[in-house]
Amino acid sequence: MKKKVEILAPAKNLMQGMFAINAGADAVYIGAPQYGARSNATNPIEDIAELVRYAHLFKAQVFVVVNTILYDYELADCKKMIYKLYDIGVDALIVQDMAIMEMDLPPIVIHASTQANNRDPKHVKFLADAGMKRVVLARELNLDQIKDIHDATDVELEFFVSGALCVSFSGNCYMSVANGERSANRGSCAQNCRLPYNLIDGTGTVLKTSSHLLSIKDLDLSDQLPNLIEAGVTSFKIEGRLKDLVYVKNNVSYLRQKLDSFLENNPSFTKASSGRTIFNFEPKMDRSFNRGYTDYFVNKRKEKIGSWESPKSKGQYIGKVTEISPKGYFIENADQLNNGDGLYFVNENDEGDGFQVNVVLNSLVIPNTYKEIPIGTEIYRNSDAAFNKLVEREDATIRKIGVNLYFSETETGFELKVVDEDGHTTSSAFDLEKNPSTKGEVIVEEIKKNLSRSGNTPFIVDSVEVNFTENWFLPSSKINEIRRIVLEDLVDVRVKEYHREEFQITKTDHPYPVTELDFTYNVSNQLARAFYKRHGVTEIEKAFEIQWDPGKSRVMTTKYCVKYELGKCARFQRATMGEKVVEPLILKQGELEYKLKFNCKPCEMEIWEKDAELEFIDEDEQMLK
Repeated sequence: MKKKVEILAPAKNLMQGMFAINAGADAVYIGAPQYGARSNATNPIEDIAELVRYAHLFKAQVFVVVNTILYDYELADCKKMIYKLYDIGVDALIVQDMAIMEMDLPPIVIHASTQANNRDPKHVKFLADAGMKRVVLARELNLDQIKDIHDATDVELEFFVSGALCVSFSGNCYMSVANGERSANRGSCAQNCRLPYNLIDGTGTVLKTSSHLLSIKDLDLSDQLPNLIEAGVTSFKIEGRLKDLVYVKNNVSYLRQKLDSFLENNPSFTKASSGRTIFNFEPKMDRSFNRGYTDYFVNKRKEKIGSWESPKSKGQYIGKVTEISPKGYFIENADQLNNGDGLYFVNENDEGDGFQVNVVLNSLVIPNTYKEIPIGTEIYRNSDAAFNKLVEREDATIRKIGVNLYFSETETGFELKVVDEDGHTTSSAFDLEKNPSTKGEVIVEEIKKNLSRSGNTPFIVDSVEVNFTENWFLPSSKINEIRRIVLEDLVDVRVKEYHREEFQITKTDHPYPVTELDFTYNVSNQLARAFYKRHGVTEIEKAFEIQWDPGKSRVMTTKYCVKYELGKCARFQRATMGEKVVEPLILKQGELEYKLKFNCKPCEMEIWEKDAELEFIDEDEQMLK
């Protein structure tokens, strides 16, 4: 049996979800009315129901995000909402809080959100044995680690392949709540990681001024799809429930074409949904929002991944400034630019900067606002006016399901039968007195041509067969009417016959991989506590949000490393690093101040609040332990 692989797209709302499906998504994930990790990307039940019907028409799935941590007073309301989501046909929930596993739920499939500590085989196997049907893997994993997880359990594996990267281990960032009581785990991240900071060493020397030291590039693993499939990933996830329509359509379209190219040459794998997409533009990921790209750690640590100049979109590389004039700039490949484009460059202060194109005249780019830009400066386009206009069009991507039509005569008239690419079928007949046509065989060709016009329906006619004993005359109005009836009926048949996988969670008691949980396990209610206790956990610390010790807490753990970005990593850059930096390194932004701690053996960095008392161990000593 062929193994299904899917493109999973973000849906900020109903419209973007439908356009993602049109662009070729096999599944979409969308925020619930409440309890999703993007509090400003929620959706009413009615809109989700409409998206479910549209998705199921193409055998695409809808996953609803319910991945905040929950407080005790919210549990009953969350349970009611889950029943409503089940009733409207949602395919699965994406959850972080184990309280949901304790609820008396309908037989709805549960996926473990990336916030649920999905970083090693033991934890992933535990979740699978507890009833999770899919696990969204941590983004920090490399191919070998993914394969180890796949070898340990046959649970479905989902992995992010494009979009913004959370610098912290997902679910373990507490900067936002510590600095303003806006919890990322409650859907209200303030994105402190995208702020500019000064970097100060242990002697008080400022090493970097006003740099976005925790901001990292965006993810692009589009060239890694075959390697990820080989490692065991079957769902390729695009980040971006807050992104615009151009970003979603462009990213989905690009990855759809990449995956289809793989599927054409690998017959043991197949697309996870139905239909084909017609692309009326050439998708390129760098032509919509991006901060520059990295493959993160999927091929292990091998490059710098910071986006220190700016957290804003960098876009598509155009070329270097070759000459300056009093009116503007001569730029390589200026013929690619359009009036109204937004251009990005890094200025002489190492800061992201930009301007809008007023007009392009014979390679001279005239800006709306003139800025001093040195010759040799690299120019990027982060707002492509013509491309955006093209992609925003409703017909930029069109998705169609293939059908075959069979038109034949009956005793009292005629019948049209339709069979789609998945074997769904319906038919309709009408009575009509039979009169031979004066056109002879030409009438049959006219009937075929008329039946082939599927118009704005979700179908494309692959073939038409006409079986008559004579060349009967039929008015065009009758042919149009019966074609419309059968194709409308087929929409209802496909949705009605859609098979939703169901699974009833039952309580288990197999041992959790550890017996003590610190605050990073985000236990914030009694049901989650009961879940872990039943699985052998003896000590459970409360979630950060309900026991924070101001000024003294660890607010982030990450595989990203400021010392590596500086070229001062004793593990990987010893030959070129020169003198070691004097610790502790401090990040300072106004009144905000953090200490950095480097754990070199597991290759991790911790961020602590300014009043924390930390013990700093020499890197060489750490790696010898």
